[in-house]
Amino acid sequence: MKDVFMRWTHAGRSGVVRVLVVAGCAVGIVATGRGGQGSPAAAVAQRTATAEDWTRFGWDAGRSSAPTTPTGITAANVASLERQQVTIDGTVDASAIYLHGARVHGATVDVFFVTTTYGKTLAIAARDGAVLWEYTPPDYGTWARSYRITTATPLADPNREFVYAASPDGKIQKLAVADGHVVWSTAITQLPRREKIASPLNYFHGHVIATTGGYIGDAPRYQGHVAVLDGASGALRHVWNSLCSDRAGLIDPASCAQSGSAIWGRAGAVVDSTTGDIFVATGNGRWDGRTDWGDAVLQLDSAATRLLGNYAPTNTDALEAHDADLGSTSPVLLGGGLIGQGGKDGSIRLLDWGEMRGAAPHRGGERQVVSTPSGADLFTAPAVWRGVSATWLFAADNGGTAAWTLGDGQLRPMWHNRNAGTSPVVADALLFVSDPRGGLRVYEVATGRQVTKLECGGGHWSSPIVADGRIALPEGDANDHATRGVLNIWRLR
Repeated sequence: MKDVFMRWTHAGRSGVVRVLVVAGCAVGIVATGRGGQGSPAAAVAQRTATAEDWTRFGWDAGRSSAPTTPTGITAANVASLERQQVTIDGTVDASAIYLHGARVHGATVDVFFVTTTYGKTLAIAARDGAVLWEYTPPDYGTWARSYRITTATPLADPNREFVYAASPDGKIQKLAVADGHVVWSTAITQLPRREKIASPLNYFHGHVIATTGGYIGDAPRYQGHVAVLDGASGALRHVWNSLCSDRAGLIDPASCAQSGSAIWGRAGAVVDSTTGDIFVATGNGRWDGRTDWGDAVLQLDSAATRLLGNYAPTNTDALEAHDADLGSTSPVLLGGGLIGQGGKDGSIRLLDWGEMRGAAPHRGGERQVVSTPSGADLFTAPAVWRGVSATWLFAADNGGTAAWTLGDGQLRPMWHNRNAGTSPVVADALLFVSDPRGGLRVYEVATGRQVTKLECGGGHWSSPIVADGRIALPEGDANDHATRGVLNIWRLR
């Protein structure tokens, strides 16, 4: 048997980092095929793939979920990928991120980073699945197996030396890529037992952007808000509250007369990469077009200090009354001033945002309304792919997957099937969609023809990433309250 030992590095009051050092083998892995470090499979992947980081949920600040560089995975080789199942200390009900050639413990390695539902963040070697380090929040034991969870995807700093991650204590941590030690930890809520960090983190010009929602049951009081942190220092620069929006900064939820208006969509805060403007959609809560913005789409400036635009359906009050959150999914930036917005009512609204600008309230005025893939609630984040001749929109729900193209300011249906899916990803003209019942389906983007279905277990919010000849997809459901989980890694032979 090879030598295996564990080294623990204490990070003071900020948490504990566990470092796994393995001599000659990987620990805690069930492998279904070849593809370990130094194997021919790894060498092939390096030869055929273009190096490309995947630093946040949705790949870019606008959450397009459509990388623009080759990944090395094509229709010709995707069915031959070999899978490795990596057992980890928690369920990841989110997606992974990836850094190519990062420096960890003095070595240059390709690394996946994931955050579990109870706030552990792990660095996992992409070549062989070894856990390189693991950060555990200091009070982990007080909420493990409880209702208090996070389903937020972590975020890599552009300098590639740090990652940012959320935890159920309502805090954002900055962790060193090299060894997982804590640089800073900042709370973005005064009531973490009610206010949940469900959505992925985002980044723009030195600032980390996070949002809050509420837990199942919507127990009052809580308010959805957008928090902007200084990436260098961790200082909480600005907070914009979607209820009591005339009050800046973190507020005691009980001090606001209104409750709800969660910002919990899968893509969270969506950022226009040109202006830095932040787009969010809210869930159920009071809407008055002045200080309360429940069931609305909102545009904030990059500092989250000013409301620049807004939209609410004409039936906002009915949506609020029937728990039909408009913000069950996040805004989709389609280009040309157009925004798509799904919801629990089974509709995707196409909005001309030029008509929605300004702080004055805007109700109705949709350019087009189309059905979600199966007419069901939309909880996933659609993908936007800018092809040679058209912009494509892809969405999946619990009853189907569908594609549209955008032309003359209208969404035109292109193909549709009855396969359930989570948030889709487009890479190299292939559409990757995780089936929550199990399996990763791969389609041709233009025709919807299924190329293959890769074997894996089911999930909930988890969605794939595709980079450097590899795919990473967690499995499991936060609602199972498990403290163990699986990350699937597929590699080229």
